[in-house]
Amino acid sequence: MTTLPLLPEDAAELARKGDTAGLAALLKDGLAVDAQDAKGNTLLMLASYHGKAETVAMLLKARATVDLRNAKGQTPLGGVAFKGYADIATLLLDAGADPVADQGGSTPADFATLAGKTEILALLQARRDQAARPTRWYSKLIGWVRK
Repeated sequence: MTTLPLLPEDAAELARKGDTAGLAALLKDGLAVDAQDAKGNTLLMLASYHGKAETVAMLLKARATVDLRNAKGQTPLGGVAFKGYADIATLLLDAGADPVADQGGSTPADFATLAGKTEILALLQARRDQAARPTRWYSKLIGWVRK
């Protein structure tokens, strides 16, 4: 098992703030794009969760692992589904994020349902594999939203 380097707090803060140029410079200087903080969060997860689409696009171009999980088992798409950033969800899905990935017992659709993010639900439904089954009863609400 390979251990990724610890994400420096200054780099994590740049991701939260959406300082794309600052992060790009750190990556050019050798910062591992998939470095994780003590909670397992990556630059991609932090930028995604804080709604920084330009930074997310740069990190994906730098080959950030789109479905890398944090210590809670969550992927960037799970956080975005809860927050409701459809533009970032689209970037992640276009980069290969799994729309039905287990997020520690829930799916991105579960998070979107809990937060009332119908635009995200519609986006996930459009991308979802027809064979996937919801992991929670409230994921079935996706079907009701579609009607």
